[in-house]
Amino acid sequence: MRFHSPQKLKTIADLVGAKFIGPEDFEVLGTNEIHMVQPGDIVFVNHPKYYDKALNSAATIILIDKEVECPEGKALLVSEDPFRDFNRINTHFTRIYNFTEELHDMEIGEGTKIHRTAVIGNNVKIGKNTLIFPNVVIGDRTEIGDNVIIQSGTVLGGDAFYYRKLNGNFDRLISVGNVVIENNVEIGNNCTIDRGVTASTVIGEGSVLDNQIQIGHDTVIGKKCLIASQVGIAGCCVIGDEVTLWGQVGIASGNKVEAGTVLLGKTGVNRDLEKGTYIGMFAEDFKTYLKKEVKLRNLK
Repeated sequence: MRFHSPQKLKTIADLVGAKFIGPEDFEVLGTNEIHMVQPGDIVFVNHPKYYDKALNSAATIILIDKEVECPEGKALLVSEDPFRDFNRINTHFTRIYNFTEELHDMEIGEGTKIHRTAVIGNNVKIGKNTLIFPNVVIGDRTEIGDNVIIQSGTVLGGDAFYYRKLNGNFDRLISVGNVVIENNVEIGNNCTIDRGVTASTVIGEGSVLDNQIQIGHDTVIGKKCLIASQVGIAGCCVIGDEVTLWGQVGIASGNKVEAGTVLLGKTGVNRDLEKGTYIGMFAEDFKTYLKKEVKLRNLK
């Protein structure tokens, strides 16, 4: 999430009551979670296991629960609860409506048709000649391009599935990102596409999604991808252009699939994949899988 205007380190520290290490006028441009960080971003870390990853990431402001040596060219915000204060910062700069108020501040392009039963949040932009079917829900800040089709029951911009365990309960990391649907995308019935925690969940131009597909927060789907029914893609994945995912494929969080790859039905992905055709619970090369099956069948 980028702030509307640059902020100063001391301003952010005062906002959440944190100690700051670095020049008080150190520039802060926004927030991001660890998979998406850029220079100028705040990233939070609240476990020693991940200190090095956060401190050495592209982020230049680290919201951390212990005072440590600050890397050169960066700044620290030392907080007793970085998770909580990350939420405080995000919700200070991005108001959360959750359909409790209707501001009617949407932008709708010429020729777009929206069924009267669709529910649309605030700060939504919809391009030209797009069709929104009955009972579609479009969350705040969603951006939809031209010539898009979104069929019945689909939800764009629900909360990210991102929690921590706190005092025996689950505490949510509040999602202040959005969903971006590029031009010429088709989305089937009863799909759910979560908004980014701090960035965008993106469906690339010309991609086609079947029914009952789940796409997690901050995942980026490339151009002209074909995704069949009941596929589940976790958060922070990157799917290249012209990838084909057949039915019930599952992709774990943070993985990348190279452009042109084909994942056959029920393939499970728990690592980055180079271009190829894969099958099986742990995404085996298809030809290798077939050779193994032949050998197993010929055992005596």
